[in-house]
Amino acid sequence: MFDDDPRWGSDPRERDDDARDRDPVDPRDVFVNQLDLPRGHERELVRDRDREYTLRGSESRTLSLVGVFRVIPARDLQDHNGQPCDPRKGDLRHLREQGLVRTIPLAGHRHGVVVLTDRGKDLLESHRKQHAGSRDREGRGGRNEDDWRQRFYAELKKPREVEHDSQIYRAYEREAERLEQRGARVDRIVLDYELKREYQQFLQERNRGRADSDGRPDRDPLEIQNWAREHNLPCDDQGHVQFPDVRIEYDIDGHDHTLDVEVMTPHYRGAHAAAKSGSGFTLYFSTRSGGGGRSGGRTPSIIEELLR
Repeated sequence: MFDDDPRWGSDPRERDDDARDRDPVDPRDVFVNQLDLPRGHERELVRDRDREYTLRGSESRTLSLVGVFRVIPARDLQDHNGQPCDPRKGDLRHLREQGLVRTIPLAGHRHGVVVLTDRGKDLLESHRKQHAGSRDREGRGGRNEDDWRQRFYAELKKPREVEHDSQIYRAYEREAERLEQRGARVDRIVLDYELKREYQQFLQERNRGRADSDGRPDRDPLEIQNWAREHNLPCDDQGHVQFPDVRIEYDIDGHDHTLDVEVMTPHYRGAHAAAKSGSGFTLYFSTRSGGGGRSGGRTPSIIEELLR
């Protein structure tokens, strides 16, 4: 697959920067392009501290995608032969036997979902390309190099929300393909965890180091609204901030943009559904509620709620 790609040179892990700017990048390859990991058909030896692994291009891609989105249904990933992954064989079995991923059973998913182990995350972190994701961006928007680094995650953070969160990757695929058609280049993905963590740091900033603090934030609604505005997030008059499931940061002609996406499932109801509908986020409507096939269609139950 990768060896036949004319964009690659003799070493499939190295690409000419000018070629990368000219040619479209498969949305699934955005994150593995930032890593110094094998990209060919045959497995190669990869060392990480005192451990050794063998990986091929499709396995490198799978590790990067699962690390970015935290949890992805096995069937949404592609094996080395271009077929949906099966944990019982091929790439996923090889990655699991090396201790780099875990597969978790989930109702309605024949092959479950995939998450990185801590060992898998460590492998990605130790094989980042130098300055990956920050080329030509130093100082733009007051952000330093670390601000442009793609975050990787291991294990489940919200097990009760795994059905919802497992659909975020599908939403990304759809929107990234649309962005590619507009000539955009995806640079980074920011999950809601990261945005919410930054928000909590802002709320608690004045409490740090104070022995008399009760832990309650003392930010007033106006301060919160200003913070939300700086982060391009919707906020009402009472200081309630809306966070998307995923933020896609992308570049068009050297200009930075963001696209916020929310996965809407049949569980969304009432005020919660209305708030997400009015947020300005791009909505990805899923027909799945604990099972089903590929999503993206609008379900009558959600629409009825939003129109009330």
